[in-house]
Amino acid sequence: MPELPEVETVKNGIQNHILNTKILSATPHRQNLRYPIDPLLKQKLQGREILSVSRRGKHLILSLDNNISTIIHLGMSGSLQVNDSDQYYHQKHDHIVLKLDNNTTLFYNDPRRFGYWIMTDNNPLEHPCFKNYGPEPLSSDFNSNYLQQKLAHKKQSIKTAIMSNQIVVGVGNIYACESLFLAKIHPNKKANCLTLNDYNALVCKIKKTLKKAIAEGGTTLKDYKNAEGKPGYFSQSLHVYGRKNKPCKICNTPITAEVIAQRNTFFCQTCQSLKLQSDSK
Repeated sequence: MPELPEVETVKNGIQNHILNTKILSATPHRQNLRYPIDPLLKQKLQGREILSVSRRGKHLILSLDNNISTIIHLGMSGSLQVNDSDQYYHQKHDHIVLKLDNNTTLFYNDPRRFGYWIMTDNNPLEHPCFKNYGPEPLSSDFNSNYLQQKLAHKKQSIKTAIMSNQIVVGVGNIYACESLFLAKIHPNKKANCLTLNDYNALVCKIKKTLKKAIAEGGTTLKDYKNAEGKPGYFSQSLHVYGRKNKPCKICNTPITAEVIAQRNTFFCQTCQSLKLQSDSK
């Protein structure tokens, strides 16, 4: 599933091609994705000008004139790509296609159809899909004092906690594993048992990891493609994720894989020793 860096990369990639353009035509090629596609999508989008492209968590938001917005989630395998209109040819799984007045085509491709497009004429950030969302991880609102206060009574694992959108949005499985490794925190450590130094380290490594992933175009493991249909390269920088039984890049201990809260979790038993962290309390 595309995570925050991948969605941010898509946002950065498409906005240079579509900002301040007018939608000449909007064509849905099916009636539903994860949810039914608005039957009036064509009428609502056609003739509208794209004023901004933003991101909230793992969602993209296209804000149009006439107070219309489109909230887009890429699901498990979705991609939002651009091409010159005279070079675009409809492919299988191109479910929604927008022709723009600058000879650009914006198209949504999703083989598994688990993404969605939601139309709204209200403030998109007040839509129910963002209800109870925590702060953005790259914002100043996400800091160690906030995290310590938010997790003071949470007995769940720290990995589960930082993957909760109610705590902080967009820290998915890959980046949770990587950030915890860099912060030297065992993923099974109880969230309310961290010290302030732990919270400082974790917030710092989450921000650093996400920024690095965005700079490298995201992580391509299976289906992800950026706005130009190209893969991301952060997978070459992964320390633990997907590296079961491979040597830790720091201490050579084989990387461990364990299921935590139904998600595959990768960590180093030496660099992130739960016993040593428990003994230090």
